[in-house]
Amino acid sequence: MRECNTPQWWPEVSAWQTCAFAEWVGASDAIGQTETMSTEPNHSEPTSSEAMRHSRAGRIEVRPIEVRDEQRWHELFTAYGVFYETDFDSTVLDGVWAWLLDAHHPLFCLVAELDRRVVGFAHVREQPDTFTAGPGWYLDDLFTEPEARGTGAATALIAAIEQHARAHGGGTIRWITAADNARAQRVYDSVATRASWVTYEKEA
Repeated sequence: MRECNTPQWWPEVSAWQTCAFAEWVGASDAIGQTETMSTEPNHSEPTSSEAMRHSRAGRIEVRPIEVRDEQRWHELFTAYGVFYETDFDSTVLDGVWAWLLDAHHPLFCLVAELDRRVVGFAHVREQPDTFTAGPGWYLDDLFTEPEARGTGAATALIAAIEQHARAHGGGTIRWITAADNARAQRVYDSVATRASWVTYEKEA
């Protein structure tokens, strides 16, 4: 029996995901193009048996992160930092990991498994949307290991986020990527709407 500490917020029918897209989505970045995906609440989700059947065909499973994933998450998150020329120290790694295990923290994590090996992750948080007085969603980080690119793991993660949003009031999912990350943008353009907003940053 595999250990499964599924959070209460994760719908049972959403435990398995697949995606028809085979291209790789790289990772979100601090600057670049903004993408949005609007969702509406949906109470007609696929049954568990249907989702499982599709998952076996695609070999991709998306699920909430669990305690047993700590070492693998550390490896992937460290590689994600290297991708963007950032060296995460133990304070960052331990701090973010603590957030992911805290059921009351707004940030949560989904992981993608390929043949029972975790190959990617997505960090997501709910945020209030003042234009709708409803929920909104922000995809902070999305990463898949190089060997898993082209398997549909990243787009399966996006699909799982969309399904989670639909099950929790709908709203718009937003994320950003580097302006020169053309490969990621090709995939993002196929699953979401490219927004016209300009991103600013200021350290405090």
